[in-house]
Amino acid sequence: MALKLKGPIRVGFYDIERTIGKGNFAVVKLARHRITKTEVAIKIIDKTQLDPANLDKVYREVHIMKMLSHPHIVKLYQVSGLPAPGLVLLYFSEQPCLSDFISRHGRMPEAMARRKFWQVLSAVEYCHSNRVVHRDLKAENLLLDCNMNIKLADFGFSNFFSPDDYLTTWCGSPPYAAPEVFEGKCYIGPEIDVWSLGVVLYVLVCGALPFDGCNLQVLRSRVLSGRFRIPFFMSTDCEHLIRKMLVLEPSKRLTVEQVKRHRWLQPGLPRSLATPPQDRQAARKGDLNDQVLRLMHSLGIDPART
Repeated sequence: MALKLKGPIRVGFYDIERTIGKGNFAVVKLARHRITKTEVAIKIIDKTQLDPANLDKVYREVHIMKMLSHPHIVKLYQVSGLPAPGLVLLYFSEQPCLSDFISRHGRMPEAMARRKFWQVLSAVEYCHSNRVVHRDLKAENLLLDCNMNIKLADFGFSNFFSPDDYLTTWCGSPPYAAPEVFEGKCYIGPEIDVWSLGVVLYVLVCGALPFDGCNLQVLRSRVLSGRFRIPFFMSTDCEHLIRKMLVLEPSKRLTVEQVKRHRWLQPGLPRSLATPPQDRQAARKGDLNDQVLRLMHSLGIDPART
């Protein structure tokens, strides 16, 4: 990657501190707001290194993240340019991921896993209600805030879907990918997110992946077999739910709505999730206005002048 940032850098009201991640065409920096001391992750994308298809993908990611507003989806604070050619900045809240938590603490008790899974499910349901499919659901893209609440992140592979049309792109993390993705088949969208949700739930409860392999070919074979180990400590209801999500035939897989109604999830149903996402969104409009004003203030924007 051609992009290099040296020395102390200040972008607007943020001081860039260190690199926390790198990709082929992007680098993620940890930054701190000069006034509020809020930490954010700044994703710096070198547009000059992107072909038209990948550039369109970046613009789509920005568009989708600007559109979404949900308590369990990471917030896109700001998009801007730098005093250098072809750069875009995406500001996200900086938080550890669920994968790191499980690596340090091991698998979760089912009661704890249920609470976390409800939050993930709520975020995915909200995406689908806005005709957005994530396509890269995995523990590494589930962040934890200071209150241990889930924040769904990384919409780089997300896309809009239609029940009357098919998507074809092979994308996402292989251990979480649905069998039809491995087979190169067309798909609508939500059904591959449901498969990935099944893998996420397994990881929460077991602390390991249901499908793994020393190489992609072995992993593909195991996913297409549909067979995975059920540990002795997993409850019967949890096993039943996972098996209903990790179904090889997409049309026989549970929908998100059916997952919500599964008996394993009912003991932990949060009150805020008992209503449809559009109703919850309408109820939060007043709160969102206050949040916008606070956000504008933190970014150094005077609301009275906008």
